[in-house]
Amino acid sequence: MPRLFCPCSLMPGEPLTLPSGPARHVQVLRLQPGDAVTLFNGEGGEYTATVAEMGRNHVIVMVGALHAIERETLRAVHLAIGMPANERMDWLVEKATELGVASIQPLVTERTVVRLDAERAAKKVAHWQSVAVAAAEQCGRNRVPVVHPVLGLSPWLKQFAAGPAGAHTRLLLSLRAGARPLRHGATEADNAGVTFLCGPEGGLAIAEEDAARAAGFEGVSLGARVLRAETAALAALTLMA
Repeated sequence: MPRLFCPCSLMPGEPLTLPSGPARHVQVLRLQPGDAVTLFNGEGGEYTATVAEMGRNHVIVMVGALHAIERETLRAVHLAIGMPANERMDWLVEKATELGVASIQPLVTERTVVRLDAERAAKKVAHWQSVAVAAAEQCGRNRVPVVHPVLGLSPWLKQFAAGPAGAHTRLLLSLRAGARPLRHGATEADNAGVTFLCGPEGGLAIAEEDAARAAGFEGVSLGARVLRAETAALAALTLMA
């Protein structure tokens, strides 16, 4: 049954004119009146629905019962990552959504290859959010992770330095000797949430890692092999979530 993200109020027993995005999805699938779909709005649970009317420029569905189904991980993991080059960020957002990430913070760091002006950054974030929506529809999640606006590492870290130290676990992917293996501490992380910071290609610069540690981040390791930035982020997410 097709799953459609519908970011609006859903009222059981009421007709609903679908927003343009999900309406286009229904039209592309060539659904007909009487066909069943599943709707979710990101606020929890999912609704059964039936296509009631197909117009050239609109689709009306009859919203059915709410089913209190959640497919979220036990621990909310928030991923902050120096943006990888090329189209790898698209792939990262898609796979991280499938693995249950709670939010994604794209960062500009010293070694970040991708440099975006304000307009291009806003367009990229909107695109990545649409990738997260499509991944949530596909994998069965009823909550869509938020892709935050692009920030520099320094201003992002200031948010943590100013916040309460014990709010949630703060972990940093580190290539330094002595970093604790993540697999040994993943179950110790606070169930209230984990923020995992990962650099781009080449990792964080020494000064950047020092700044992250000063903001309360603990260095952890994924092992002896050097992984690509997007691979490392997903491996860490799998261990923690």
